[in-house]
Order: sequence, then structure tokens, then C-alpha cells
Amino acid sequence: PTSCGARGNLGELKDYFIGATPLQKRLESVRKQTSFVPTPPRRKIPQCSQLQEDNDPQKVAFLLHKQWTLYSLTPLYKFSYTNLKEYASLLSAFIAAEKQKGLAVEVGEDFNIKVTFSTLLGMKGTQRDPEAFLVQILSKSQLPSENREHKVLWTGWFCCIFGDSLLETVSEDFTCVPLFLANGAETNTAIVGTWFQKTFDCYFSPLAINAFNLSWMAAMWTACKMDQYMAATEFLWSVPCSPQSLDISYAIHPEDAKALWDSVHKTPGEVTQEEVDLFMDCLYSHFHRHFKIHLSATRLVRVSTSVASAHTDGKIKVSLNKSSYVIFPYCYIVFKMYGICIFHIEEAQWNANLRQ
Repeated sequence: PTSCGARGNLGELKDYFIGATPLQKRLESVRKQTSFVPTPPRRKIPQCSQLQEDNDPQKVAFLLHKQWTLYSLTPLYKFSYTNLKEYASLLSAFIAAEKQKGLAVEVGEDFNIKVTFSTLLGMKGTQRDPEAFLVQILSKSQLPSENREHKVLWTGWFCCIFGDSLLETVSEDFTCVPLFLANGAETNTAIVGTWFQKTFDCYFSPLAINAFNLSWMAAMWTACKMDQYMAATEFLWSVPCSPQSLDISYAIHPEDAKALWDSVHKTPGEVTQEEVDLFMDCLYSHFHRHFKIHLSATRLVRVSTSVASAHTDGKIKVSLNKSSYVIFPYCYIVFKMYGICIFHIEEAQWNANLRQ
């Protein structure tokens, strides 16, 4: 694919979102027009005091700087947190059987792999949310036990954060952890998914992130105040054309992007659809001024910030370093991403109910 890039600087961007410029007048016009329609969707910025107290820094650090593929997940039937060790043995045997092309194996037999289940304390939005849990596939070393180190082959984690509206519809026999994130070979993801489906009568579905949600992520992540910005704020748009597609990349200094967001953000503690639209509209107008290209006619496929990145194919990566997430917890970013995903899980369930 062909790619063209653009960078914005603070002086030029300020001309377009501060003062009585043509764009500013246009944005004010948008505000006036939208004042007569129903209030746009709002999303509260979650509080993380409990998470800061309860989370395991070592486990949280392990989740950073990895690319995760998102899936939605229906509730698990008869899942019990007291049986995690048993689940590990059963899944280990199942994986071994799959690797040996269906040959029968005994549960507890010594394989070349090891499966672990463990809880991720603090990865929840409210006390009512089920505990998040982590599943790992490890390779066994041939060294003596005292020198043995296990290599992580695959990792997946399940969580429910601020899922009150979903929990209200689930009976006590079910555990609702509707967001599943996987890192590792797709073959292992498929095997683990098959075992969960057979064991807990659940169903996994890939969770794509459309341009609407990517815009929300870009705005929310840009709003995060960082002690130190490590990367530019970048956007990637796709232009469908023949004989080959065209990709347009747009990189902005993170401090400029933050200043732009601050200029349109008027509601402390929450983010509105209007603010997200205004934020993106400023970027579109600035790009059009320089390149005469209407980005609104293309498709946003990826956003990347100093905080995290996300792609329309359902892949995300959190870029915070250890010193950053102590001050601005990693969970906080997952909440934002999760809130957008859970919105569309609920939307899909609503549409399914309408079809019945």
C-alpha cells in the first residue's frame, strides 16, 4: 500500500482551534446546532482508587507492551474460581491431546507444556464485577527443577469491568467475563477457545473496533496527562481504490494533540460524543488545509498514542512504562477501551433480541 504522511505543529494547530478563525466559527456553529438535539452519548471517566490498592503490579506489568487481540465472550456456565487448579490440569490434557492429533492422554500426565490459571486482583471496576483471571501456556524446561524456567508460549485474560448492566441479566449459574484478550499463536487461541466452549457452554466472537470507536479511543487516550510523552499521536486512514489501496498516515506531536483536546473538552469527569466529533473535525480540517484531502471520506483504521494503540482488526497494545502506570494505572486505560467494547456488546445483544 502507498502511504503519505503529515505532521502538525503547535503553532499551526493553535491557529485552527484558538481564536476567531474560520474553523473556530464552524465549531461554534456545530455547538449551536447540536444544542437543539438530544444530549449526545456521554461516558464517565472511571475512578481507579480501588484498583490502585488491590492490583498486583508484577502481573499488571506483564500485560504491558504486548499486542492483544480482542474477543467478546458469552457468560461461562458453572465456572468456579475455587477450581482454577483443576481447570489448569484439564486444559493441559486437552492441549496435549490436540497436539497429538487426538491421541488419548491422561489428566495429570507429565507433558512438555504447563497451563496455569490465576486471578488478576483489582482488574475490576466495581465490587460486583467478577474477578479477572489469567490463563497461560508455558513450555517446560528440561533442566532440573531448581533451575527450571518456564517460557510463556501464550497468554489470555478474561475480565468484566463496569459490567453492571450485563450482570443484571445473568443468573447465578453463570460468570460474566465478556471481554477476552489473547496474546500468542492463533492456533493456541483456537484450542483454548474450544476447551472453554466445551467446558462452560460459552461462545467466543472476534471483536473488531470500528472507526467510531477508534475516534473515542484517540480522544480518551489523548486526554490522559502523561509525565513524559514517548511517541507521537498517529492516525492511519485507508482509502479504498484500484488497483491498490492507499494508506494515509497523520502524526501529531502529543503535546499539540493534548492542547487540541483541552480546547474542545468542556465536561470534567466525562467525555461526550460532541467533544469527540469536534476533536476529529479539527484534525480533518487541519489536514485538508495542507493537503486538500477530505479525511472524513476515508476510513480510520488505526490510532496510536503514548498511552496505547488500537487497530480496526481488534488488536490493542498498551504502551505505558512501569513508572507511568504507577501514577496513571494501566487498568484506567483498559477501562476506557473496555467501556467502548462493552457498549457494542450490549448493542449486539439488543439487536439480537429485536430479531427474535
